[in-house]
Amino acid sequence: MEFDATWMLLGLPLAFVLGWLASRFDLRQLRAENRRAPKAYFKGLNFLLNEQQDQAIDAFIEAVQNDPDTSELHFALGNLFRRRGEYDRAVRVHEHLLSRGDLTPADRERAQHALALDFLKAGLLDRAEDALNRLEGTPFEAQARLALLAIYERSRDWSHAASIAQKMHAADQGDFSTRQAHYLCEQALALSVQGDRAGAKALLEQAIAAAPDAARARIELARLQQLMGQPDAVLATLQTLGERAPAALPLAAPLLVEAGNATGRQAEVHARLVAHYEQSPSLDVLESIVAMEAANDATQATARARYVQHLDKERSLVAAAKWLSAEKLEHEEFHPQIQRALEHAVKPLTRYRCAACGFEARQHFWQCPGCQTWDSYPARRVEEL
Repeated sequence: MEFDATWMLLGLPLAFVLGWLASRFDLRQLRAENRRAPKAYFKGLNFLLNEQQDQAIDAFIEAVQNDPDTSELHFALGNLFRRRGEYDRAVRVHEHLLSRGDLTPADRERAQHALALDFLKAGLLDRAEDALNRLEGTPFEAQARLALLAIYERSRDWSHAASIAQKMHAADQGDFSTRQAHYLCEQALALSVQGDRAGAKALLEQAIAAAPDAARARIELARLQQLMGQPDAVLATLQTLGERAPAALPLAAPLLVEAGNATGRQAEVHARLVAHYEQSPSLDVLESIVAMEAANDATQATARARYVQHLDKERSLVAAAKWLSAEKLEHEEFHPQIQRALEHAVKPLTRYRCAACGFEARQHFWQCPGCQTWDSYPARRVEEL
């Protein structure tokens, strides 16, 4: 059968027309999809600005379905899920992003950081730790290290916390010397409980070397020296404390009195406390002075007068209640009830208060139990603030 060239001449224009029609159809479909995606995106943005998060999420999901390769929409959607507390959905969004092979290195690091935040918010600390460690060497490194530090502090993993703090200090990401000293003190306390006092002492000496002007390490060392039966060493340590961190001396005043009594150097300790009190009146230092003078028959009257003298300097309900407790009243039969009422009224004034969050406690903390901030408790009672 001979080939008829006429069919070729007719077929070529037909194929061209069909191809042109197909391309126009695809172009129209593409334009329609592109119109739908921005429309859904802007609709979601409008809902978000109006704080209508449920409608915003629905709109963003529609936009992602129309254009699943848009990474910015995935990030927006994941952040919305996290803000709403839907951490499992946020994790799925960011894990999907990380599984994509076409993601740029910058977006991959951003997705890794977002995933770490998802795990942190969800309380999955082990998975958050792993995700944060993957951010080493990225632009999110500093934020990741801070988050890791918080994780290790929360879990009381002081050795790992010290390692991270050392890295941040070496990288000029802040002064973490005092924080490192706290970690060493925490480890020293653990060793002391286990009976390894020599090891605890070595760690406390490292803490003093790391932060010479920090108060905690010297106070903890003085307490350890007292347990080891070294009152002279206690006095030497607390003398240095008074020179390097005088504001913290009220926390160690009772310990100073005990060491003075144990060494027979009461006069020296009394003079030191009085000198500190004259420079910076404090209830704890006042109590220690009164305790020393009340133990001596020759100064018992002077001891009670200290409270009145304190009232000349400070308007202290605590000092007034202390003075009134030993005072004779006209109607002495009512004295116990009055004293109980006063003691109940002054009890909140003798607490310590966190300067960061306002959490109050009967004892002084180096790290606030409420907000986890270090050194946020002043060495003064609520009444003195």
